[in-house]
Amino acid sequence: MALTPRLDLRQSQQLVMTPQLQQAIKLLQLSNLELADYVAEEIERNPLLENAGESASLTEINPDNGEGGGTADDSYLREDGTGNDNNDGMIAADTSMNTAIDTTSGNDTALDTDYQDNVFNNDAVADKAGSISDTNASGSLSYDGSSQTSSSGSFNDDRSFEQTLEESENLHDFLTRQMTTLLKTQGDRMIAMHLIDMVDEAGYVDQENVYEIAPRLGCDQEDVEAVLVQLQKMEPSGVFARNLAECLAIQLAEQDRLDPIMQKFLANLDLLGKRDMAGLKKACGTDQEDLTDMIKEIRTLNPKPGLLYSSDSVQPVVPDIFISKNKAGAWIVELNTDTLPKVLLNSHYLAELEGVTGEKEAKTFVSDCVSNANWLVKALDQRAKTILKVATALVKKQEMFFEHGVRYMKPLILKDIAEEIDMHESTVSRVTNNKFMSCSRGMFELKYFFTSAISSASGGDAHSAESVKYRLKELIDQEDPKKILSDDKLVALMKAEGVDIARRTVAKYREAMKIPSSVQRRRQKNMA
Repeated sequence: MALTPRLDLRQSQQLVMTPQLQQAIKLLQLSNLELADYVAEEIERNPLLENAGESASLTEINPDNGEGGGTADDSYLREDGTGNDNNDGMIAADTSMNTAIDTTSGNDTALDTDYQDNVFNNDAVADKAGSISDTNASGSLSYDGSSQTSSSGSFNDDRSFEQTLEESENLHDFLTRQMTTLLKTQGDRMIAMHLIDMVDEAGYVDQENVYEIAPRLGCDQEDVEAVLVQLQKMEPSGVFARNLAECLAIQLAEQDRLDPIMQKFLANLDLLGKRDMAGLKKACGTDQEDLTDMIKEIRTLNPKPGLLYSSDSVQPVVPDIFISKNKAGAWIVELNTDTLPKVLLNSHYLAELEGVTGEKEAKTFVSDCVSNANWLVKALDQRAKTILKVATALVKKQEMFFEHGVRYMKPLILKDIAEEIDMHESTVSRVTNNKFMSCSRGMFELKYFFTSAISSASGGDAHSAESVKYRLKELIDQEDPKKILSDDKLVALMKAEGVDIARRTVAKYREAMKIPSSVQRRRQKNMA
């Protein structure tokens, strides 16, 4: 074969991901707070983007063509079961969507991973100047800004200046303030500061870390132990303990209840954890009545005293989707507008920039800003539509769960939803990640509704793993304290109800629900 140059024509297909598409896929994996930070960074980077409501000179961008137009009242999408979408001017990502799913779904174009520009997901928390005041006849939310802002736009706050500056005291500061009054010498205070830095959020110190202080400061270990004993007298009671037994002993000593029998009791806390009452009575050398009194006394103590001064605030889960029933009995799926970012284009600023003749680089910069703004708005809008579509399909598939509870949940995988709404499985996976749905039965993550299947013993429909777990918990909660159900007995009961399940699966589910074994449950209920 001759090695000579030649020209060939070949036709092939390949997937090319543009930078914007890569960013869109990245948005799918962000949580609502992370997406809020991302949108804030885009607004800071792009001078033409602003938060909705910050300025009166903002133009809504139609996500279909990127042009201005529409009003805030037009920003609603509703699938009414007839296949017609009442989408009269979607603006930005300010989409208050609700869906009635009592009949067949609409034929609107869905967001899919066909890698054009249709891969968007995840949620963000947008600041809202007004407060939700009422729900009008069209199902949209109306906002009244008078509750938080005055006519001049200033924020009304009845708190005094001192109240706005107050900050809760954490455990480290609280211990440091006590230490300065308790210890007098500079050397003891230096040791104490090292010990305070080692205290964890529960109020404990690690014994190994305590041993490292003496060689680090060049002092004797006896000095460190002496300072530690002094610090254990501080509030909250039980702090600076090296283990649970020492923590409880410190609290009992302050109450003058640390007698020799109680010391033996604390030395055998592992027997209490195993509910071995016979072994505990033998170790303490006491009778059942005294043992019961000591257990009651122990239960009044605080095993984690440091948590009383925990500075970490609990972050509540904000639902992305609301599920409710209308008067006709149809399930309504509605997006939570508070989790949707709202970005708009500053039309006045854009007009000023376009009216100024400048260099080519300046015009290119303005053009890029407009393009990026249009893309971001379209991405957020498509993401909102995708969340709504996936949530609607989930409610259709798991309608029995919303009607009757966990026992009626059906087995479901990502592929089922993907085929239902004509999307790729990866898109459904990204949509359901870190998304929460609020309904009359509580708040659930969307991934909660995807469960594996357990075959039926009678050859009928398969059972959901979550429904099987729920039934196992019901059987254990209802068991007779004198007839504790073993795993083998649970298998027999489940098979009698038509669930073909193995004993090791029962044990796995029981451990996942943190339910102890039959032996431990018998000891617990006898102790109760």
